[in-house]
Amino acid sequence: MYDKLWSKDFIFITIVNFLMYLIHYALIVSITVFTIEKYNASESMGGLAAGIFIIGMLFGRLFAGRIIDNMQPKNVLLGGILFSIVTVAFYFAIHSLIILMIVRLLHGVAFGLSSTATGTMSSRIIPENRKGEGIGYYALSVTVASAIGPFAGIIINQNLGYQGNFLLCLIVILLAFVVALSIKKLPLSKPSTDKTRPSGIQAYVQKEALPIAMVAALVGIAYSSVLSFMTVFTAKIDLAAASSFFFIVYAVSTFVTRPITGKIFDQYGENKIMYPVLVSFIIGLITLGMTNGSIVLFISAIFIGIGYGTVIPSAQAIAIQQSPKEKIGLATSTFYMFADLGAGIGPFILGFIIPFIGYRYLYIVMGLLVIVSLCVYYFVHGKKASQQQYNT
Repeated sequence: MYDKLWSKDFIFITIVNFLMYLIHYALIVSITVFTIEKYNASESMGGLAAGIFIIGMLFGRLFAGRIIDNMQPKNVLLGGILFSIVTVAFYFAIHSLIILMIVRLLHGVAFGLSSTATGTMSSRIIPENRKGEGIGYYALSVTVASAIGPFAGIIINQNLGYQGNFLLCLIVILLAFVVALSIKKLPLSKPSTDKTRPSGIQAYVQKEALPIAMVAALVGIAYSSVLSFMTVFTAKIDLAAASSFFFIVYAVSTFVTRPITGKIFDQYGENKIMYPVLVSFIIGLITLGMTNGSIVLFISAIFIGIGYGTVIPSAQAIAIQQSPKEKIGLATSTFYMFADLGAGIGPFILGFIIPFIGYRYLYIVMGLLVIVSLCVYYFVHGKKASQQQYNT
């Protein structure tokens, strides 16, 4: 059905994903402060209001994979976006802390459904010989949203208040629904020849995607240290002003290198990409821990952008390639569940470590964690991939 990468549907799916993640990042930077200021809540409750979204997203992804593989993916996407429209509209009706928590949880479920649908649809329509490149371009929608979303959220909160931010998010999600309507329905996956229906955990997790998903979880924990604690760290070392540009540099480095890394993945195999970018991530984290000026901070952003910004889409491509074609939806949801789980539990775990080692050594330790993830990658996939390439 699709023999070229830049089809209309691929472009529209990528735009829809960008718009959904734009909302996610615009809200994530303001919900904690909104909770503390509006309801005089503690910082831990403010953090819970932001983090409970991740819990909802995990539930959404848990069921999305199984649903998508047995239904029309476009219908799942439209249903998820409609659910998102309702939940975003409910932000205007929040009048208590418990209602805020419920709305955030439901919004996370809706986001989990719709973002898993876009991930599955993009994987289905990307030509087989351009999987690495295509998923890399698709993942840029998240990278760009992670740079624009927080910036837009902060600026709007400062000038128009929280209600202005909620209004922007409602307009954006309505636009995403309009764009999604223009996407063609995909052919339904051919049913598996295996007559036995999976039960228990196998009905919700694709086993072939698990090994690389575990690598993504470890990498996600390491990256959560950057998302959650870099602002505090840079404020302590008098680099707060420079830190506001960190994610811009991160996004630009990812944007510039993604087309190159995607083509290398497709032409020379995953190992030629995974090992170098994991090493780049290690260098970036250790450099961040040693930061003493804005130049060094931006250098760390470049290495982290090349590293983490390439690891996740490349690992997603591996998860899909290792799974049966009729189980792409389940493989996608399995991969995202583990990646999100790592990013979600990371701040909670690392919060207990920081009082003992401080922020500088936190990033050194996270560099060591990525070294562990590199070793895990070698044993769960890299070794086998190199043998297969050698045999061919």
